[in-house]
Parts: sequence; structure tokens; C-alpha cells
Amino acid sequence: MKLCCPGCGKEAEVPDDYRWRPFCSRRCQLADLGAWLDEAYKFSRPLRADDLEDDEHLI
Repeated sequence: MKLCCPGCGKEAEVPDDYRWRPFCSRRCQLADLGAWLDEAYKFSRPLRADDLEDDEHLI
């Protein structure tokens, strides 16, 4: 399987059961986690009640 790492943008050929997927490495996975913990990612607008009602697409 070929993937494009959302962390660094590198394309990599990995097996289907690759542990760090969708990232190319543990480093990129941890960097992404750190960005979430540092609140670097934000929602573009406040959540509304109806955003949480239709969670069928999450399954």
C-alpha cells in the first residue's frame, strides 16, 4: 500500500498492517499527537448540538 504521510508529506510504500499508518513513522505520529496536545489544531467554528446528533458516519 502506498501512502502520503499527513505529517511530513513523504510518500511511502508500506504493508496493509503498518503500525504507524497513516503516518510514515512513529516520529510523525508523535509530532501530530504533540500538535493536538499543544492545541495547534482548532475547529473552524464552534460545535453545534446538531453536529453531534448524526454520528452514524463515524462508525
